[in-house]
Amino acid sequence: MDSFCNSISNKSQVMKTIWLLVLVLGVVSLGGVECRKAKKKIPETFEYTAISCRAHSASITDYGGVGDGKTSNTKAFRDAISHLSQYEADGGAQLFVPPGQWLTGSFNLTSHFTLYLHKDAVLLASQEISEWAVIAPLPSYGHGRDTAGGRYISLIFGTNLTDVVVTGENGTIDGQGALWWQQFHKKKLKYTRPYLIEILHSDNIQISNLTFLNSPSWNVHPVYSSNILIQGITILAPVTSPNTDGINPDSCTNTKIEDTYIVSGDDCIAVKSGWDEYGISYGMPTKQLIIRRLTCISPYSAAIALGSEMSGGIEDVRAEDVTAINTESGVRIKTGVGRGGYVKDIYVKGMSLHTMKWVFWMTGNYGSHADTHYDPNALPVIQGINYRDIVADNVSMAARLEGISGDPFTGICISNATIGLAKKAKKVPWTCTNIAGVTSGVVPKPCGSLADQGPEKVGMCAFPTENLAIDYVEIKKCSYRTG
Repeated sequence: MDSFCNSISNKSQVMKTIWLLVLVLGVVSLGGVECRKAKKKIPETFEYTAISCRAHSASITDYGGVGDGKTSNTKAFRDAISHLSQYEADGGAQLFVPPGQWLTGSFNLTSHFTLYLHKDAVLLASQEISEWAVIAPLPSYGHGRDTAGGRYISLIFGTNLTDVVVTGENGTIDGQGALWWQQFHKKKLKYTRPYLIEILHSDNIQISNLTFLNSPSWNVHPVYSSNILIQGITILAPVTSPNTDGINPDSCTNTKIEDTYIVSGDDCIAVKSGWDEYGISYGMPTKQLIIRRLTCISPYSAAIALGSEMSGGIEDVRAEDVTAINTESGVRIKTGVGRGGYVKDIYVKGMSLHTMKWVFWMTGNYGSHADTHYDPNALPVIQGINYRDIVADNVSMAARLEGISGDPFTGICISNATIGLAKKAKKVPWTCTNIAGVTSGVVPKPCGSLADQGPEKVGMCAFPTENLAIDYVEIKKCSYRTG
């Protein structure tokens, strides 16, 4: 048809004028052949903020990607990222995912790289288990979480990377987890379920402005990494889905999680650092963690959990402006004999809690061991736990605080906390065993092992005022232009 239209342009000027008039009207038909005025694709510019901007850009369609929700794009993503990795030392590269449903298996990220999802782009995780490679357990776990041995690689995976951004205009990553949940409940899994995104042994990572749906298991899992920024993400899964934790910083340093909305079947944020003897041996704590402006719904778990895998240690966690609705507990510490490690210097302020089972929950009898080789003499140290400025309503029980016999949890501080009990609340609002600490301005009256310091000490529980290094990370304005 193009050659026919071109031949017309070689006629006399009169014919050119006639054809021009017809084309202005929109369409011409001659002998069954149509010539339409070509529509120019109007370029679009997408602006976003990131820790780094890139010198090179491409679209997944440049590598054969098809966003019809049926065609596998696993090869397209792998080819695209492999090709774009050549620009690591030349300003980096960004891969644009346009509107559409992009079915894909697992793919690996590269350094100095941005994956950007349009607001109408959906990454659909493949339902073909053969597209999910099996990798070894994490060394600080030594064991799969669902089964002994290996685990399926995450949908988006990376290791030994630097300067990586996964972002968008609230584009969607859908794990299509129902298949995996069914296999888990039927005990038919050969290996541990995959996560939606996992980044290991890496530095300078940003995950922002995305929606994560229906993960097979955990959603976002940075591990053995540092300088991590997680902002503006939404995580959604059925509240009965198994182990669909929202964000799990694991043996990480200098991490900030801000402005997140999570509905899940497990802890909204679960802070971890390895499991039993494997975590003790690996010895890599999670520290310098900021959590701000979290909204959580999880009827069977916590808004923020510390543990249960905390054998490498957890310290200097700062959480503020947390809203939890219909969530089992506000902040929960989970540990037990054989865990070893420590949870210390934890600071929480500004919690608004609605319809809770417990506001405060500390558990020293949490089981779930990796194997039978854990050391029964490896006792955890829990100390320096600070809670202040908390309002809760429709609560079944204010607190359940259970340390370990011979290994009490100490240095607990709770101040300015008003807890409104539900109509059918427990008769005894506090239970405390093997714990020690102080309180001020707490209603209802706490147990005796949390000594009341009087109303004048209502601001006594510590919360650091100095910033951490992650607060000083420079954020740049970046753009991607189509066409």
